[in-house]
Amino acid sequence: MTIIDHLLEHIAPRAVAARPVDVRIGAHWTAVAVELGGQVRGGLSSTLGGGGDDHHHGKGAPVKDAGRLLTYSAAQLAALANSESLPETSVGFATINALLEVDESACVEVNAADIIAERGAGRNIAVVGHFPFIPHLRGIAQNLWVLELRPREGDLPASMAAELLPQADVVALTGTSLLNHTFEDLLALCRRNAFVVVLGGTTPLSPVLFEAGVDAVAGTLLTDPAAALVAVSQGATFPQIPGKRLLTMFASRR
Repeated sequence: MTIIDHLLEHIAPRAVAARPVDVRIGAHWTAVAVELGGQVRGGLSSTLGGGGDDHHHGKGAPVKDAGRLLTYSAAQLAALANSESLPETSVGFATINALLEVDESACVEVNAADIIAERGAGRNIAVVGHFPFIPHLRGIAQNLWVLELRPREGDLPASMAAELLPQADVVALTGTSLLNHTFEDLLALCRRNAFVVVLGGTTPLSPVLFEAGVDAVAGTLLTDPAAALVAVSQGATFPQIPGKRLLTMFASRR
């Protein structure tokens, strides 16, 4: 069973009881709101892949039922996490995040960058995805490898993951690796004793990731879904999204 299937199984009882009330696919972020137990809950996901011109060449629309997604059940929206279309996958993960029952008592409000810096000081750090805290890590790591599909200056191509991840003491995986279905392959490359963090607004705050071998998950809990949905639909970047808390959960073994 894949990590996505485990997540879908985990949220299945809440999906049955939930009703989708809004779906927004913005330029940078996707947000979904559901009504559950008389409360509106929201979830975020990075928006990946607009489909380019593919839909002009017989490959279908990026979101097959755009304009009709609120006819889906919550379970059907969440199941889009397994779609081959990246925009649909974004909707699926935003729905999963909206349906998660986050145990806030098991979370701390700590910046993922601080966790990586503390664990990685003087050691080998690999980061999959380019984050704003990269310059800080360069000053504290013995070696820092930043792997990117679209490398910036100082980054390395993602194709070097098989060479570098097994050498890393601390590994930070972007939550978007769940969206593009590379998460499990990347995790398999990590040493068993490496400290692995999954981070970013897409990251589900779920112990299911601990069962896969992750040591910490740093994600986002929406406290004001209505405000977040408006911002997302107007092209907000992550810092511009209001009504959110950045939370981190740790596996008990660490």
